Amino acid sequence: QVQLVESGGGLVQAGGSLRLSCAASGSILSINVIGWYRQAPGKQRELVATISSGGSTNYADSVKGRFTISRDNAKNTVYLQMNSLKPAETAVYFCNADRIMTRWGTIYDYWGQGTQVIVSS
Repeated sequence: QVQLVESGGGLVQAGGSLRLSCAASGSILSINVIGWYRQAPGKQRELVATISSGGSTNYADSVKGRFTISRDNAKNTVYLQMNSLKPAETAVYFCNADRIMTRWGTIYDYWGQGTQVIVSS
């Protein structure tokens, strides 16, 4: 069974940094685009950043220059380095893979359970 397990969330002061990790497991052959989304209380889930299997990245305008997404294909892990965090970025951060090819077939639009990030002012 495929799992996306996020870690690295927590409480940080405004201006601080956190590094999120999302590890995929479960007979995975390859992952296409994988990335991070976030959902603040009472708001819709929004894109933060994605990265393709080839390393092409896409960022929300609000995080450009402060956040960096990277991936280790050998470990099926994606990272999000978040710097200069703002209180408004308090949210649950979710990992998403648009297509995961496994030994048993292909899974589309797969989500992790999320990790809470709280940025205090």
